[in-house]
Amino acid sequence: MPKEIDNNVKAGALHHCQICGSQDLELVLDCGHQPLCDSLVSAEQLNMPEQYFPLRQYRCVHCTNNQLDYVVEGSTVYHPSYPYRTGVTRELSAYQAVFAKDVVDAYGLDGKSLVVDIGSNDGTLLKAFQQNGVAVQGVEPTNIALLAREDGVETLQGFFDENTARQIISARGHASVITASNVFAHMAPLGDVVRGIRTLLAEHGVFVLENHYLADVLTKAQYDTIYHEHIRTYSLKALVTLFELNGMKVFRAERVSRYGGNIRVHVAKDDRAVTPSVGEVLKFEDELGLGREAIYADFRRKAFESRLALQDLAVAAARKGASFVGNSFPGRANTLLHFCGIGRDLIPWIGEQATSLKLGLYTPGNHIPIVNNQRLIDEQPDFVVLLAWHYAEPIIEHMRGRGLKSKFIQPLPVCKVLDI
Repeated sequence: MPKEIDNNVKAGALHHCQICGSQDLELVLDCGHQPLCDSLVSAEQLNMPEQYFPLRQYRCVHCTNNQLDYVVEGSTVYHPSYPYRTGVTRELSAYQAVFAKDVVDAYGLDGKSLVVDIGSNDGTLLKAFQQNGVAVQGVEPTNIALLAREDGVETLQGFFDENTARQIISARGHASVITASNVFAHMAPLGDVVRGIRTLLAEHGVFVLENHYLADVLTKAQYDTIYHEHIRTYSLKALVTLFELNGMKVFRAERVSRYGGNIRVHVAKDDRAVTPSVGEVLKFEDELGLGREAIYADFRRKAFESRLALQDLAVAAARKGASFVGNSFPGRANTLLHFCGIGRDLIPWIGEQATSLKLGLYTPGNHIPIVNNQRLIDEQPDFVVLLAWHYAEPIIEHMRGRGLKSKFIQPLPVCKVLDI
């Protein structure tokens, strides 16, 4: 492996590990060619061409990083009309409030502290820091930045890099804490991002990132976490490798519950002691076998089994004339539907909450209309597929409370009809 590695990659085919530079890569799962999950289609665009890109995940046999083998240009993925808003999901808002309080308490943040959030979206996480008396700064490339500003969260619209870091230092000073909540796997110029973080951090500052965790993705058959925004799926070993190559170190690691299993990692550039948590998680990964083929073969088997099971339920419902619809359309649902070959013929519509920016649009490629989920209550379909299955429990509780009597289908980790 090279001693000096440029962690940046350009759009297009990727044939080496973005973390350690190794070309020793092995296929994990081929999801075919798919459209971008958040490039939803308007009624006017239904008869226009759409772009599809390869969607294949590979693993590095050396550092255990998992990554796509084709990178889409960031400005194409995160277009100005990007339709995702963090604050729309109640459970996520509550989760981020706890996240902010944990960070404030852990590092003694106060009114003199500055927290910078990379990929800050509508400012939901930063609002939670504000409520704890901390100064904040967001960085968000899409027009969602305008909503954050309207809500009182100072937000710089653009992609984060070294230049952005210097702009913030000039205007606000160095950051006590930098956060990246489910976005650190998304950026192709990873080297620029890490150097920007190192530049922006105060001498004893901390970078806290949280992302899907490879161990949970594999053991829970979460193939739907593979989509073009997620260029990399991290193990802790890969993250330790990345930051060591860039003059920083991981000193704390936590496994947390978000999105069916995340990892939260704390990184510094000073000489602070590494906590036992890092060694414990690294040992867990080694014992689980993240560096060996067996766990990936098992992941593929579970993915194909769950795909067949969902297809069987959808076809059986169609043959019986039973109504079979979807609820929620997170980015991961796009992968699930395309991987399973399920289109408008089997799921005629998908319900979304009234505040969603996706209402009135159509899913990419298969053009399933996204409608107000009040339609679920009005029509009482026979089956409702929980496409945001990782929030199954609160969604079911909420919809039952609104009077929905339909049978729920949870597509992953094991596809089944829920007896609730």
